[in-house]
Amino acid sequence: MTEKVGLIGPGLMGQPMGSNLLKAGYPLWVYSRTPERAQPLADEGATVCASPKEVAEKADIIITIVSDTPDVETVVLGDDGLIHGLSEGKVVVDMSTISASATRKIAATLAERGVEMLDAPVSGGDIGAKAGTLSIMVGGKDAVFERVKPLFEVMGKNIVHVGDIGAGQVAKTCNQMLVAQHVNAAAEALLLAKKCGADPRKVREALLGGFAASRVLEVHGMRMLDRDFEPGFKAKLHKKDMRIAMEIIDELNMDLPATKLATEGINRAVEEGLGEADTTSVIQIIEKKNDVSLA
Repeated sequence: MTEKVGLIGPGLMGQPMGSNLLKAGYPLWVYSRTPERAQPLADEGATVCASPKEVAEKADIIITIVSDTPDVETVVLGDDGLIHGLSEGKVVVDMSTISASATRKIAATLAERGVEMLDAPVSGGDIGAKAGTLSIMVGGKDAVFERVKPLFEVMGKNIVHVGDIGAGQVAKTCNQMLVAQHVNAAAEALLLAKKCGADPRKVREALLGGFAASRVLEVHGMRMLDRDFEPGFKAKLHKKDMRIAMEIIDELNMDLPATKLATEGINRAVEEGLGEADTTSVIQIIEKKNDVSLA
């Protein structure tokens, strides 16, 4: 029997993910706080609901992909939230990037009603969401993962069951730490090349053939060179993810200086009005500091 699927948050990532589920034949119920964002999916055959509660009443598996921890708490546990329409045997799959500890608390509350939960944050940006090639990091029970896996396979290609509930969020935090540092490193390397009189495009091409190669240098390095700061992943959301990383680091009393420096760079970019731009816009801050530009 085909699972009935709900989707809360048809934004930059959620909309193409929902579209891929519809194309795969899954019936889809969708809710957005901004109704016009649900319209593209409605045009493809999804049913638009008036509240998260209504989505929960209609669907068997409900996916949430919203901005931050308080947003997930609101759509799941708040007034007219999912919890008021959920019943035993249903599954909530949170594909947002939020606090792992908050995830565990939400899962415990849902478990009291016989509802299972997976945390399944994603990486790959809007490009991966459209192509159905996202990397999906999953936390939760084995049996629940196996039940939801066919949906994951529609939305992503690299699907890893990391561990118990919350483990997916831990993996995503590690991902965001690495991406932030790689973006900074790529920006600094390309700017050094430019300052030294070398062609940064040729330098990037050379580096992609060696140990310095990375997906960030490949994709985001080209974004920097082309001055393409249209958001694949907004800087303000990366700032939020790095806040989560720093909270964990502080809680564990760890000393991770590279993560701290990368966080400061993203925070500065947002403070200077680049929050709605792609996270690669951090290069503009480094350019100002060093009086050199790739433009």
